Amino acid sequence: MTTRRLAALLREVRSCDFCAARLPLGPRPVVRMKPTARLLVVGQAPGTRVHETGIPWNDRSGDVLRDWLAMDRDSFYDESRIAIMPMGFCYPGRDPRGGDNPPRPECAPRWHDRLLQHLPELRLTLLVGQYAQAHYLGPQRRESLTETVRHYRDYLPRFLPLPHPSWRNLAWRRRHPWFDADVVPELRRLVEAALR
Repeated sequence: MTTRRLAALLREVRSCDFCAARLPLGPRPVVRMKPTARLLVVGQAPGTRVHETGIPWNDRSGDVLRDWLAMDRDSFYDESRIAIMPMGFCYPGRDPRGGDNPPRPECAPRWHDRLLQHLPELRLTLLVGQYAQAHYLGPQRRESLTETVRHYRDYLPRFLPLPHPSWRNLAWRRRHPWFDADVVPELRRLVEAALR
């Protein structure tokens, strides 16, 4: 049964310590899913608050993402409908220039394909941020995150690229009002249709 196999695989993922020596807070892989999930959110990597709680998107960025989706916490964390899988499963540490380090490069090639095999009902994948877009869109992505998001229709029905909902991107959103005016309403419609 796929539910049992996925549960075993998730136990394996959550016990992973492959790059433990390079993780400043140690390993704590954060991923959530069930085989019935219809929506997948692929983000970057847990921040410190997510590392502490073990709950993905349990921070200000998560609040913004849920606002974009017009979704409350209970709905967002319903694993039977929404799977959450970052590019890097563990907190990667701080970048001396500010913000967090990029996701560890080992996670996606090691785990993503294996986990995706257990999501047969998947209808839509949100690619949140440049790392998810680079991995999943490859050469099909545009020359910048802005242009990739602007041309999101090119990647439907499978993928929908989004900027990261970090407070650091508030200036980006002010410079690109079309995102809130055009993309967010379509995002809500597409997510609602995927979950129906």
